[in-house]
Amino acid sequence: MVKPKRLLGLLLRLIAFGATLAAVIIMATSREKGSFFALSYEAKYSDTPAFKYFVIANAIVTVYGFLALFVPSESPLWRLVLALDLVFTMLLISSISAALAVAQVGKKGNSSAGWLPVCGQVTKYCNQVTGALVAGFIAIITYIILLLYSIYTFLNSLLGKTPCRLSSPGI
Repeated sequence: MVKPKRLLGLLLRLIAFGATLAAVIIMATSREKGSFFALSYEAKYSDTPAFKYFVIANAIVTVYGFLALFVPSESPLWRLVLALDLVFTMLLISSISAALAVAQVGKKGNSSAGWLPVCGQVTKYCNQVTGALVAGFIAIITYIILLLYSIYTFLNSLLGKTPCRLSSPGI
């Protein structure tokens, strides 16, 4: 039988894996043709370096998340997994920050710089980018919870303490 502690960690890792995979797929398939007056153009994620960074970072974390599913918590590699969780959480945060800044300019434009919003012409593309960013936020929140949980369990095992119980001793 699987320990509840291990089950929670596994569940969090599966959610994080699914969210990063969804972010990659949604962003990588975002593409739409639009027109502005007589000009025709195609909006796709690969035209924007920040969106490419978002896809690459999420793809790296997806592969890592898949591999981390198979590392037992009793393994000596678990300390490396804990350190890599921190590194990849920061990678996800930086990638979504860059992508979110570009998406904001695409949606609202920048009147000071003379940049017009493009989401009015390519709404399907903007909706897909929004979906990818939502999946990215879910991944980040999950990785932060996973990181806090991993640190908690690691420190408890290091100090020889058992996690506190919320039930009363008489039950």
